[in-house]
Amino acid sequence: MNEALVSQVLAMPDAYLMLEKIKAALEDEKIRRLKFYTDFDDHDKIEFINGEVIIQSHVDFQTIRASGRLLTLLGIATMKHMSKTFVGFRRTMVALTRNDYEPDICFFGEEKSRDFTDDQTLFPAPDLAIEVISDATEHRDRGIKFQDYQAHRVEEYWIVDPQKQTLEQYHLVSSKYELILKAQTGDVKSFVIEGFQIPIRAIFDDAENLKAIQNL
Repeated sequence: MNEALVSQVLAMPDAYLMLEKIKAALEDEKIRRLKFYTDFDDHDKIEFINGEVIIQSHVDFQTIRASGRLLTLLGIATMKHMSKTFVGFRRTMVALTRNDYEPDICFFGEEKSRDFTDDQTLFPAPDLAIEVISDATEHRDRGIKFQDYQAHRVEEYWIVDPQKQTLEQYHLVSSKYELILKAQTGDVKSFVIEGFQIPIRAIFDDAENLKAIQNL
């Protein structure tokens, strides 16, 4: 919670009137959110952010390939060593307090995933969220999503930049994300997926990806 903002509102003589307006706006937003759940097209990557429906434009080839390489590594690692966990991708709708996101990749540990059902369509905050950024999504991935994942205690957040071939790894320390690394080379080791450590180049290069698969 932003304590400075709360203090600022409480200092206003019309604080109650402002809160009533906010409450009414959020109630209207709640109605639109329920409609979003019933109306959205299963073929689109679509999100509900601060009352607005966001349909993501198509991504380029390098973004798709980077996402696919990382998803393959995570999928193999978790199937081999953590069978009771779940790796979601793109169409996995994460429903937070106010907003609904479809992370490019997300990971749920056993504590969260053991109660998932076959017909489940909405999921809680994951333990790891990964966004593969593009020009169209970077402002949200670094802005509202960063803030929301942090507020909902998503323990680990990766931002993958396929153009710069860079990985940023954030870890939740107390209630704030701490940048652990921002690099193009070297290894990244997950905080929430036990034993999952891969070369960063394996996200961006087919040959390195194959080597990493063989080493899992």
